[in-house]
Amino acid sequence: MISLSDDSLEQLACCELCEHRCRVNRLLGERGVCRMGLPEVASAGLHSAPPQSFTIFTAGCNFKCLYCQNWTISQHPDSTGPIIGWWDPASLAREALRQLNSDVGRAIGADRLFFSGGEPTIHLPYVEEVIAAARQLAPDTKVNFDTNGFMTPEGLERILRWTTSITYDLRAFSDETHRALTGAGVEPVLRNARILAREAPGKLWEFRIIVIPGINEDEVEPLSNFLAELDPDLPTCFLAFRPNFVLADHPGASSGLLETCLERARAAGLRRASWAGRPDLPGKEGLLRPPPGDPYSSGGALMAGAYAFRAGCVTHPRNCGGCRQAQTCSVKRHVARRQT
Repeated sequence: MISLSDDSLEQLACCELCEHRCRVNRLLGERGVCRMGLPEVASAGLHSAPPQSFTIFTAGCNFKCLYCQNWTISQHPDSTGPIIGWWDPASLAREALRQLNSDVGRAIGADRLFFSGGEPTIHLPYVEEVIAAARQLAPDTKVNFDTNGFMTPEGLERILRWTTSITYDLRAFSDETHRALTGAGVEPVLRNARILAREAPGKLWEFRIIVIPGINEDEVEPLSNFLAELDPDLPTCFLAFRPNFVLADHPGASSGLLETCLERARAAGLRRASWAGRPDLPGKEGLLRPPPGDPYSSGGALMAGAYAFRAGCVTHPRNCGGCRQAQTCSVKRHVARRQT
């Protein structure tokens, strides 16, 4: 039995939860860019990575990132990965609190709910109902929200009201590289980063910048400058790209490249920059044919666009929100040959 408040159902009946603003009725089977209907949970359990938590991975995403390491979750309902499906918010809240208070939960220092995905913004009313149920039982329950930053300003305002911490992903500063990697424009992501830095810097766990050799290396300096101008003390972590999804054959980020990213960040003025992840994973660039019409001006965007084109993407520059094949997207149906 599906139990959601009338307000939550109303939001799903004309969905404008992210900046795609598809306005589809998800309750009646209409599908927007994310192609999700009712909110679904992919997996949930204790997680030892900081911040230690009970992590709820929601299914589906409003981006189609070529490198996604969680592609079997993010590209639901078109991917082949198993998911849990519908989980009543009150029941999920009880299970989360039970595990946080368990011996294992205490041993790893888990102290909050952590919503990730996929992208939890597309299920925002559901997330809020889980949090409300948890805080009804334990009013001091902490919450982390992990996001790609593509929510509306109204959505971000809601999130800032109840979240304890935010992990915020950045892929690129230039619009064409961001589109080539994700299928969506960068402006809402940068706008929301500005709002977060201005209005709630204490809630930022960290900005996370994925580093993909040959594709977004040149984005590190402008992103670092952008963040340093907002606040040089914003915590920023460069993540080592691991070959996955459409970029499963692409070389991973080297430790040398990540050290270079730190040098550029510090030169820009960022005082709390670090890097994390598993560097130096092998790979090789395949034979790539660029999309027709020479739609990308930078080499990195062109390379990402060529990977997307090889996977069947038909709209270049990539624009999932305006794509005529959004409901039959070949990228969403892509099956990677390896997962790292």
